[in-house]
Amino acid sequence: MGWSMQVKDIMSSPCEKIDFNATITQAAQKIKSSDVGILPVEKGDEIVGVITDRDIVLRVLAEKLDPKTTAVNKVMSTDVTTCYEDDDIRDAARLMEDKRIRRLIVLDRNDSLAGILSVADFAVKSKDEHLSYEVLEKVCEPAQSGW
Repeated sequence: MGWSMQVKDIMSSPCEKIDFNATITQAAQKIKSSDVGILPVEKGDEIVGVITDRDIVLRVLAEKLDPKTTAVNKVMSTDVTTCYEDDDIRDAARLMEDKRIRRLIVLDRNDSLAGILSVADFAVKSKDEHLSYEVLEKVCEPAQSGW
């Protein structure tokens, strides 16, 4: 195989983001209007977390928090896995497989948000069918707990 693809070749960009102090209602509205499942959370110029539609359901609604007054920073995930836009997609795939995550936040070399790389991006945009299958299989397989 004489070619390689970089993350920027298949990532989704540009992507929406949400401010650290925004309310859950604002985040939910942005998720809906953007038709995405995840928003990077920004504090100043730095990505400090992510909030997903699933986070809103499990950490806000299920806990009976008020989405109009609860700030994104109270329920966001802070363990954010990133890669760079000029990384090889095979390296990004291994990172997703190792961490068993479906999305990576993509940064440029100035550590600014460049996009999001998802399992779906591999499936739809990657020219390497074997790699696409491998990522889907490893990231999406049920955990050992019997899930």
